[in-house]
Amino acid sequence: MKSILIKDTTLQERIALIKEWQPVDDGLEDCEIDLWDMYKDYIDGKKEIAEINAEFQTEFLAE
Repeated sequence: MKSILIKDTTLQERIALIKEWQPVDDGLEDCEIDLWDMYKDYIDGKKEIAEINAEFQTEFLAE
């Protein structure tokens, strides 16, 4: 499996990865999570996926 770290990916590869996670029939009509917004900092090369997921989990558990 290829690394998904920012240092090992291009912008296009990061976009393609998030596209893979977006289901064709996303079934998220009732969900407020937008993967593009959630992972924008990863796509832009500012934060790793693990950092974003940790922040999300912390916010989710705090609610």
